[in-house]
Amino acid sequence: GSVVASYPYDDSPTHRPTGVYSKSADDEVFKYLAKAYASHHPVMRTGKPNCPGEEGETFPDGITNGAQWYDVEGGMQDYNYVWANCFEITLELSCCKYPPTSELPKEWENNRESLLAFIEKV
Repeated sequence: GSVVASYPYDDSPTHRPTGVYSKSADDEVFKYLAKAYASHHPVMRTGKPNCPGEEGETFPDGITNGAQWYDVEGGMQDYNYVWANCFEITLELSCCKYPPTSELPKEWENNRESLLAFIEKV
């Protein structure tokens, strides 16, 4: 896990594991939506999730192009965009895939304003 808003494309023509910016025709819209979420999240907006084992990982403005981060061939986000014209971003909300129940109220507080800002954009 991480704390970042990722946008299409997740796949790239070269299928290099990382570092390839795979721009979609709607790249500016996707960046706008990703920033709308990330800019209201107290951790995401810093661009430094500080996840264990990935302490040096950074994301400018708390967002990333999926394939630039890591290439995912055949992912749902790209499939829905290409075949259904559905604009999706992927929200990585925690370094921990399964946070303890005791941390859920904090996670809600971290994400509430982001979610409202995102819904307003939609």
